[in-house]
Amino acid sequence: MLDSARQDKILSYLKNSVSATVKELAAALYVSDATIRRDLTEMQNLGLLKRSHGGAILLEPADEISIFVRMTKNAKEKEIAATNALKYIPTDFKSVFLDSSSTVLALAQRMNLTDKTVMTNNLQTAQQLSKIKGINLLIPGGVIMRTGASITGSWTNALLSEFRFDLMLASCAALDTQFAYETSIDQRDVKRTAFDRSTRRILIADHTKFPRSETYAFQALSQFDQIVFDTLTESERATLEGLPVFAD
Repeated sequence: MLDSARQDKILSYLKNSVSATVKELAAALYVSDATIRRDLTEMQNLGLLKRSHGGAILLEPADEISIFVRMTKNAKEKEIAATNALKYIPTDFKSVFLDSSSTVLALAQRMNLTDKTVMTNNLQTAQQLSKIKGINLLIPGGVIMRTGASITGSWTNALLSEFRFDLMLASCAALDTQFAYETSIDQRDVKRTAFDRSTRRILIADHTKFPRSETYAFQALSQFDQIVFDTLTESERATLEGLPVFAD
């Protein structure tokens, strides 16, 4: 099992039980105590949990996995989805909203954003794009979600409502045949606001998110101009028939 996948399972375990010992986690994940201790140290450094004597405690109700963990999870699939999405990016847009997902970060790093106005609520995306000359880069005010390295809240939504974007690039936590979903109501609200203020909306996701659902419905798939995956099986394609879907 990859480190990122195992750490995802540790986080899920802690969401259900709040705290756990090293031995409990090692038994649940079928790995050694030493492996769990190493994972817990790394996850504490990412702000996901707090080490306790003999185990770990979830710092807060973590609705989102850290962006730094998400960036390594299904990395190959995200890279393919991002590459596939490039062909659907219009050439004449002047402004774009980039959501807080690691998939959209992978896409943004492939785009020519020179002379574009770029708004993102992802601190990691903003940091990466700030290294590129010629971008009018904006971040909204709001509450910083430590684990997701993103900005959300009523201030964020109020600011976004004052903009009009030519393009929105977004991913999601899960999607089924009807809706895209988020695990956090705050992220859902930010994405809805940006969606409503954008002319063209593109959803990018890797195939591991389909078919799945989460707590908060973000947007109906039929409302997106394009939905891009890395790959889908023939049966999965059939369930999405009639929607603007592309996948290898």
